[in-house]
Amino acid sequence: MRSKVSDRMTYGEMAAVYDALMKDVPYEEWVSFTLDYSSGHKILDMGCGTGEIAIRLADKGCQITGVDFSEDMLAIAHDKAHSSADIQWLKQDIRQLEGLENFDTVISFFDVLNYITSLEELRTVFQQTHSVLKPGGTFLFDVHSLYHLKENMGGQTFAEVYDDITYIWFCEPGEEPDTFNHDLTFFVQNSRGEYSRFDEYHTQRGYTIEVLKEELHRTGFEIKGIAADLERKPVLHDTDGDRIFFICTRK
Repeated sequence: MRSKVSDRMTYGEMAAVYDALMKDVPYEEWVSFTLDYSSGHKILDMGCGTGEIAIRLADKGCQITGVDFSEDMLAIAHDKAHSSADIQWLKQDIRQLEGLENFDTVISFFDVLNYITSLEELRTVFQQTHSVLKPGGTFLFDVHSLYHLKENMGGQTFAEVYDDITYIWFCEPGEEPDTFNHDLTFFVQNSRGEYSRFDEYHTQRGYTIEVLKEELHRTGFEIKGIAADLERKPVLHDTDGDRIFFICTRK
């Protein structure tokens, strides 16, 4: 079964293997980045996935709301969270946030915004984010740089073999400018040693730093910093990092 996620940013069967694929991510560095720049402890995690960042922030005393459009991702996040963790899990589209307000900080990590494939919808996400933040609140997000998508991913094939998961990943330029189609095939082994196959099809779009800066300013954000990867090196050009982090505040 093929699950197209570019329209709704939802993961289907991939939710069950997502944590295994992300097991080497240095989550504590992302948490440290968040806490270093956060304006307070009431935090909205947009595109929270299986909750790895949200749960860690809650364990450090933050009041967390995790939003994702994938019910499967949210179910896994809920099951992993400690019963004492101060987390609210909500199924919502980040382009249409409802009933959310007065957050100190909004985060959106792991290239969630690259799944917003039109400039009009990107503006909507920025507007939605602005509306749920307190004045002076912080917006932290990252994107794959357009340079990285073009030079390191487009036209490439990736594959990985784990003990019970194997995947093949084709990345090709899309029909629309600066878009990239990710065609993934997974083979997952069950407890009986049998393999099942499922396919995922994702579309992402790359944005230049200048476009992101322009849209953030248009929405009413002040950009406090732009950093390359988690090393927090200042970014001046699109070629300065594979993953670009923005630190912004609501005016």
